[in-house]
Amino acid sequence: MSSPSLTVRPAAECRYDVVALGEVMLRLDPGDRRIRTARTFDVWEGGGEYNVARGLRRCFGLRGAIVTALADNEVGRLVEDLMLTGGLDTSWVRWREYDGIGRSVRNGLNFTERGFGVRGAVGVSDRGNTAIAQMQPGDVDWDALFGSGVRWFHTGGIFAALSESTAEVAEAAMSAARRHGTIVSYDLNYRPSLWKGIGGVERAREVNRRLARHVDVMIGNEEDFTASLGFEVEGVDENLTDLDTAAFRSMIKTASEEYANFQVIATTLRGVRSASRNDWGAIAWSRAEGFVESTHRPDLEIFDRVGGGDSFASGLAYGLMELGSLQEAVEYGAAHGALAMTTPGDTTMATLAEVAKLAKGGSARVQR
Repeated sequence: MSSPSLTVRPAAECRYDVVALGEVMLRLDPGDRRIRTARTFDVWEGGGEYNVARGLRRCFGLRGAIVTALADNEVGRLVEDLMLTGGLDTSWVRWREYDGIGRSVRNGLNFTERGFGVRGAVGVSDRGNTAIAQMQPGDVDWDALFGSGVRWFHTGGIFAALSESTAEVAEAAMSAARRHGTIVSYDLNYRPSLWKGIGGVERAREVNRRLARHVDVMIGNEEDFTASLGFEVEGVDENLTDLDTAAFRSMIKTASEEYANFQVIATTLRGVRSASRNDWGAIAWSRAEGFVESTHRPDLEIFDRVGGGDSFASGLAYGLMELGSLQEAVEYGAAHGALAMTTPGDTTMATLAEVAKLAKGGSARVQR
């Protein structure tokens, strides 16, 4: 079953339910300490695009693969081991010869502290000159990949911002996916630090507006749509403490008129009361079903906010592939994002049963 909003290829015809394209970094997490004072770090893998495919595999039980590139050294093999634990097919990973010190190629690191109360979360990326940033459009046989049968392809603005060539890689992959009848989703995921040295907001808009022409399902939050596509959300304060969904509906309507290829547009609604308490919800639109809103969860307690938006995207994708309506899809997305933010690391630790229960209004009563 799939939502009336999208025509998704049947699973029986396809090798993969989902393929993601993006950088997978090693996250070093100081736990409840600060990066600047930590003496030990927990290690996770993570990446905006990867997290979506991993969530579809580990939480929702679908078949997935990751397309990325890594330097072939001990750190790269650690990332591979973590990806294998995540259940994704790594046969499309491109391995690059390591020169011994990272002069020509290296793997990305991401130091992330969670924040608490009035102290916001902090991320410090160390990802220059990485293997994935040097990827070229011809490094992967895209027609072979999508010709094998792929129901859903996901990439996003983080990958597109890594270098001049990664935007070209994304466009080649998205074009091939559409040729083979694969649904293309894209999370704008605007990161000022990635665009700062290569043209800033103007360059982000140039790249993302070009890639948007290849997208079926566009995902983002209010900053993403404003910075990456130039659609303003008026009448909403910086921290979204006043969640005026009418403003978001207007923005989405404008985006749908400019991009006739968008079949679904979805945005998360996050009101930041503090680092550990957020208002949380989502709104989505499709040409077939119009506007829907998820259950709004005011004052949601947050353990680790990183990956909440990615988990929303994977829940939404699952709903659009496997459930009967856009309303169900946005409820599953919002519930999955909420659950993912109750555990450490970028990636989900939730189960499908937990997501289904919360999406249907379940409580946090103890399970015995």
